[in-house]
Order: sequence, then structure tokens, then C-alpha cells
Amino acid sequence: MKINIYSIIKPSKDEFDTLIKEFIKMSSKYAKVEVFYIFNKNIAKAQTIGEKEAQQSYSETYEPLLKGYNIALDVLGKKVDTYAFSALLEDKNEVNFFIGGAYGFQRDFLTKCDMTISLSDLTMAHKVANVVLTEQIFRALSIQNNHPYHK
Repeated sequence: MKINIYSIIKPSKDEFDTLIKEFIKMSSKYAKVEVFYIFNKNIAKAQTIGEKEAQQSYSETYEPLLKGYNIALDVLGKKVDTYAFSALLEDKNEVNFFIGGAYGFQRDFLTKCDMTISLSDLTMAHKVANVVLTEQIFRALSIQNNHPYHK
């Protein structure tokens, strides 16, 4: 299984990255998990113009990556518990998670995804959302493989 996490954020090396890499390493016996931080000139420029333009730039960046099973993370997404989250990953060859930029997603992009979920009712920094997501991916894979981590 291949799991890709795409996030509209400038890459950096910090404590969050250390945690993310640790969860990816722990997941590696069950799936190949990769995180892609995307922040290009079009996104930077669009974000200075406004919300609509920023959302459009996110869609244009992400739409070519829609393949396999696609899950967008959005504040208006479905709330799922850990077991339901684990079920989302079952029997999939490739799963792509999309974390929007500062202005969230266009509704049109969300309709192109197979599922839209919310990690929490709380607003999180992108790095925190990446840590939570990679931890939940490891937990979900642990559940599927009867590993005791999830208990």
C-alpha cells in the first residue's frame, strides 16, 4: 500500500518533521508513507490576492495528483473515529490525503475527492495536522495488522 500526504506548506526541518518522520518509519512495515510539502510561486502570489485565488491555486496544484483513493481534510468534512479512519485505508493500493492551504478548499475540488474528513473541530497549524494525520495512519495500520499500538 502507498499513502501520500500532500500539504500546502513551505518545507522546513523542525521538531514536527522529526515526529512525522518517526510515524512514517513506524508505518513502513505496513505501507509506504510519503509526505509532500508543496508551496510554489503560483500559490504564494494567489495567497496575496485573496481567498478565491488562493483556493483556485490549491486546486490547480492538487488536481493532477488525484489518482487512487483521494481524501481531503477539511473543517466541513465528516468526523470519523479511529476505527472508521482505519476502514478508509482497507483494501486500497494507493491513498492520497490532501491538506489545503490557509484558505481551505474550493467545494469543486472536494467533490472530486472520494471522501472529505475532518481531523477535529479545532483549527490546527498545518504541521500539527500533519503530525496528527501521520500518527492516525500508523494507528490505523496497527489496527489492521493487530499491532498492540492502538490499544
